[in-house]
This record gives sequence, C-alpha cells and structure tokens, in this order.
Amino acid sequence: MAELLNVIMPNVVERSGQFWQAFGETLQMVGIVGVLAVLIGIPFGVLLFATKPDGILKSRPIHFVLNKICDIFRSIPFILLAVILMMLSRLIVGTAIGVKGAIIPLTVATVPFLGRQIEGALSEVPSGLLEAAQAMGCSPWEIIWRVYLKEAIPGIARGVTITLISLINFTAIAGAVGAGGLGNFAISYGHSRGLADIMWTVLLIIIVMVSVVQAVGNLVVRKTTH
Repeated sequence: MAELLNVIMPNVVERSGQFWQAFGETLQMVGIVGVLAVLIGIPFGVLLFATKPDGILKSRPIHFVLNKICDIFRSIPFILLAVILMMLSRLIVGTAIGVKGAIIPLTVATVPFLGRQIEGALSEVPSGLLEAAQAMGCSPWEIIWRVYLKEAIPGIARGVTITLISLINFTAIAGAVGAGGLGNFAISYGHSRGLADIMWTVLLIIIVMVSVVQAVGNLVVRKTTH
C-alpha cells in the first residue's frame, strides 16, 4: 500500500506531516465554527422569521436590522470578508492567522447563511398548525418551540447540511489568507510549487468530506420526515 501511495501521490507522502496537520486544522475549523453557527444561526433565523410583519413576534425594526445583516454579509465574497475582519479577529482572539484567526470570519459568514436557511424552513410549516396552536391559547414562544421548530426539523436539517457544506468550502478559501488547513496546504505546496498530486489529493478529500456531510444530512431528513 505504501508503495502504491508513493507512486500515486509522492509529494503528499513526502509531506505527510504537513498534510495531516492541515487536515486536522480543517476539521477543527469545521467543528468549532459548525457548532457556533448552529448555536447562533438557529436563534438568529427564528427571530428573522418571527419578527416579520406577519410573524407572531412582529417587529419591523428588529426584522429590518436582521434582514439587512443577512443581505450584507451574504453578499460579500468570503475571501474579502476574511480580509476585512482581520482586525476584529486580532481584537477578539489575538491573531488573524491560523485556526483561531479564521473562527471569526467563518462564523460571521455562516451565521447569516444558516439564519436565512432556518427562515425558509420555518416558512414551510403549514399555517393550519399555527392556527390550531393559537386556538389552544399557546403563547408565541410556545408556538415557536412546539410548532415551528418541531415541525420544521427536516427543513432545519437540510439548512444545517447546506451550511456545513458551504463551511467546508469557506475553510478551503480561508487558506488563501493564512488560515491554515487543506486550502493553505494546497496553495502553498500544490499551486505555488506546481505539485499536481497535492492539489488532486486535497480536492478528493474535500469532495469526500462534503459527501459524508450530505449523506448524514439526508439520513436525518429521512428519519425526521413524517
């Protein structure tokens, strides 16, 4: 097996230490930011949906601000967002490079993205369920928890899946601005030094990671759809 790898990807084998470090950094970024995106993005999306003019917590000022945050940060290309937020990263985590430096821009990019996905998932809940809950005297927050979030689980799972896949792509882009990970490994060794096997190996791994996330997301959707 080792001989085969030496033939297929000699430069990856030669730099196996850097490769595994880069792979670990990518997993760290996806894991940490993925958790932060879910913890912040789902409540963000719930508020975005509930404060609409016809929502159960309708509030034009709050909805306007949240909606504009989504529109602005989703419209900025990630590589530009990462550069813009370098100073903020230094202020909060003490550095703008490496895994720590990438957490802030990756989180800022993924939270509005997931928030919009959550808003769409909640919009798919049948209005009849809302009317029934209101007729039973449920409070707005009870309706959000017992009706919207409960019934929208498949849509939320799809939104989280799409967000994690986008996050994997963002981590690869973040490598271009010193975030480390597979993106940085591919650029530093594969692109800059013309080592094609490194580029193809990184590409294959990212495809596998995306496929695994998609498969798990599809499984959750199937299990929660009723």
